[in-house]
Amino acid sequence: MSDTFDSTPEPARPEDEHRFPCSNCGSDMRYAPTEGKMICDHCGNEEPIEVEDGPWNGETAGESSALVENDFEAALRGEVAAAEMEETRVSACPSCGAQVQFDGADHSQECPFCATPVVADTGTHRHIKPKGLVPFQLTEREAKKAMNDWLGGLWFAPGGLKEYARKESSLDGIYVPYWTYDADTNTSYRGQKGTAYYVTVKGPDGKPRQERRIRWTRASGRVSRFFDDILVLASKSLPKRYTDALAPWDLSALAEYRPEFLSGFRAEGYTVELDEGMVEARAIMNAQIERDIRRDIGGDAQKIDAMNTHVDDVTFKHILLPVWIAAYKYHDKSYRFVVNAQNGKVQGERPYSWGKIALAVLGAIVIAGAVFYGLELMDR
Repeated sequence: MSDTFDSTPEPARPEDEHRFPCSNCGSDMRYAPTEGKMICDHCGNEEPIEVEDGPWNGETAGESSALVENDFEAALRGEVAAAEMEETRVSACPSCGAQVQFDGADHSQECPFCATPVVADTGTHRHIKPKGLVPFQLTEREAKKAMNDWLGGLWFAPGGLKEYARKESSLDGIYVPYWTYDADTNTSYRGQKGTAYYVTVKGPDGKPRQERRIRWTRASGRVSRFFDDILVLASKSLPKRYTDALAPWDLSALAEYRPEFLSGFRAEGYTVELDEGMVEARAIMNAQIERDIRRDIGGDAQKIDAMNTHVDDVTFKHILLPVWIAAYKYHDKSYRFVVNAQNGKVQGERPYSWGKIALAVLGAIVIAGAVFYGLELMDR
C-alpha cells in the first residue's frame, strides 16, 4: 500500500494577502513608515514596494494621474465588478462593533478602539475594495511622543493616567476606512437681499442715537459647484468628533492600494455603508452651496427662501487613512486617543482628576481668603 499525496495547492486565505515573506530568510516583512519600504526585522533585509506602471503611478500620456472613481448609482444597484470586491478575515468587537482585520497568527487580542478583549474567529467581511490609501508616515515612537506631549499639556489630567501612557501603553497602527464623493451640482434659489441703512432714534437716556435697519429686496439666481473628494468617515468605532478633528488630511499623498502597505498594521472594515455616507456628504455639500448662494445674493444680509439642487455624475472611492490608536482602561474607565499618522495631530477623550480640581478650588479659596484678610489689615 503506497502513500498518496494531494498536490493541489491550498487555497489562499484572506489573511495571507497581508503577509510578505522575506526573500532572504523567509520571515514576515513589515512596512516601515520612515523608510517607505518593506523591512525584515529578523535579518534586516529591505525591499522596495513595487508599483506597476499605469494610471496609478506618475503621469500617463502627459496628464496627471488620479485614482479611478466608481459610479455611485451603479454601486447602489449592486453593479460592482468582482474585481472591485474583496474578502477579509475580521473579528467584530462585542463592545464597539469595530470590524478589525487579524493577521493569520493572531488568535486573541484587545480591540484597538476600546480595549475590550476580542477572540479571533473565522468570520469574513466582503466589501468594496479600497482604491487608495495614505501610507503611514509617523512611526509608533513618534506618535507616542505626540500623544504624551498632548496629555502633558492637559490641565487636571490624572497623574496616574499620564504615567501609564508614558511608560506602559502601546499604540496600534490602524488604517481607518473613509468614503470620498465627487459630484457636479447646479442649484436654483429664491431669496432676499438685505441693504443696511441707519435712522436716528431717541435712546433710553433721551439722547439721539443711530439704529441699524435692513431693507429687503427679492433675489433669485443659480449657482454651480463641482465637489471633489468630500471626505466621510466610514467607521462607527470612534467618536466622530475625534476623527473629524484630525483633519486636514493631505489627500494628494494618496497611493494605489497595495497590501504591502498594510503589513505590520491592521485595517478596519467599513461599517458606514455607501448610501449612509452620501447622506453626510450631501449635508457638507448643502452647507457649501448655501454659502455660495449668500455670496451670490450679496448685500449686507441675506435670506434663503428656497433652493433646488440637482446633483449629477456622483462618483466615489473607498480609501484608507492611517491612525495610531491608544485605548486602555484606567480605574475601570476606557480612554481612547488617536494620532493622525500623517501629520501628528492628536485628539482624545479628555480625562479629569477630580482630586486635582478639588485641591485647585481649595487653593483658590485659601488665596482669596488671604488676600481679603490682608486688605482688612490694611484698612485698620
